[in-house]
Amino acid sequence: MKPRKRAISLAINIGCTALFFGCAVGPNYKRPTVASPGNFRSAPGAVTTNSLADLPWWDIYRDETLKSLIHTALTNNYDVLIAATRVEQARQISAEARAQFLPSINYQGVVSRGRNELFGTTIPDNGNTSSGAVTVAEAAWEVDLWGRIRRLNESARAQYLATEEARRGVMLSLVSAVASSYFQLLQLDLQLQIAQRTADSFDSSLKMFNQRLQGGVASRLDTSRASGALATTLAQVPQLEQQIVQTENQINVLLGLNPGPVPRHTAMLQQYTPPEIPTGLPSMLLERRPDIRAAEQQLVAANANVGVAVANFFPRIGLTSFLGKVSPELSAFTAGTANAWSVAAGAAGPIFQGGALRAQYRQAKATREQVELQYRQTTLGAFQDVADALIAREKLAVARSRLEQSVSDYRESVQIATQRYLAGTASYFEVLEAQQLLFPAETSLAQVEFNQLLVVVQLYEALGGGWNLGNPEFTSGD
Repeated sequence: MKPRKRAISLAINIGCTALFFGCAVGPNYKRPTVASPGNFRSAPGAVTTNSLADLPWWDIYRDETLKSLIHTALTNNYDVLIAATRVEQARQISAEARAQFLPSINYQGVVSRGRNELFGTTIPDNGNTSSGAVTVAEAAWEVDLWGRIRRLNESARAQYLATEEARRGVMLSLVSAVASSYFQLLQLDLQLQIAQRTADSFDSSLKMFNQRLQGGVASRLDTSRASGALATTLAQVPQLEQQIVQTENQINVLLGLNPGPVPRHTAMLQQYTPPEIPTGLPSMLLERRPDIRAAEQQLVAANANVGVAVANFFPRIGLTSFLGKVSPELSAFTAGTANAWSVAAGAAGPIFQGGALRAQYRQAKATREQVELQYRQTTLGAFQDVADALIAREKLAVARSRLEQSVSDYRESVQIATQRYLAGTASYFEVLEAQQLLFPAETSLAQVEFNQLLVVVQLYEALGGGWNLGNPEFTSGD
């Protein structure tokens, strides 16, 4: 066998042997054990595997206007677009890390002519003027004997997946933000209607008091109190109108649009709310919540970086080669004697680094411990989010029932007080008091009705809603 072929064969055998027997040093990833509860606190009914998160968001929010707003937001929202660019950055970083598995091939060429020089380098040559040329293709490849490159790839891929999960989290949060703002807009519309209706009621009372004042059966005190109550109620109308416009602007910004009006064709009381809220097993939350999944991928990356730090203690083995032509004379450049080639294997490793490598290893381990604690903290916070939303839904239902009874009683009291006043058996104070009690009760009921819609939004987000949908399907809403 010729020396050149023998050298190439030897290099290939070394590389194959290293890949076959090589192992990735450092700890292999294992998901930390999380002490999840058997069921969510305040969860309704028995434990089931079904979950509200299994439903797509368009089955949760059945308002056609709201679905259109969410679809626009998922397409145009800047936070979603920014998250997509982060995903692309991480994907390309992962591709860069993957490229280290392959040899790097480069080329160079130099043609020169000068006195006392060779290829641009000054050398003594008795004052001779000479020409030279060189063209070389070089190849270098690191043999991943200790798994350093594999750990780097593992870390880069986990970072990429973490950004993908973070993007999913942004999309889910955006859906929740649009729905919450839309429901708040409907609530403000309802509060405005209540304020205007209350103002009409006070205006009617004022007219009634004025008529009785003109008839000589009422005093200026009656009309003054009624006029003051009317003015107080009317003062809340522009405040509500301001909040409505600001909420519309907020929704448009979420949609990636300029501030403007938001169409709505249904009232808040016509909104769909799921009759039952299955939560699924708490342990399944680890597979559904995008923030938990992102935190776990960060942990995978931190764990792989420990392996990288361990591999840095070992020598790096590389294969290099080049093939080209070198000639001190242009006239001989095309001759066979100008051919040049080389195949070599080398190793380089640390002997004394002043404790730097050990410090890097300890830092990598501490970082892994930190990220694991953050993962556990994220899961604990997720359990709390679900439990808080469940107890809120349960207690809001009780509060709404009692407020509905309160509003019904106050409306009846307004009617009775008005009839008694007209019959001369009650004072104006009873009428105004009944009206003044009815207004905050109706406002409180509207707030509770809004909170009931809001808690469904919060629970859907807390459970990782739409976790089983692909990104295109989640965005399109089909």
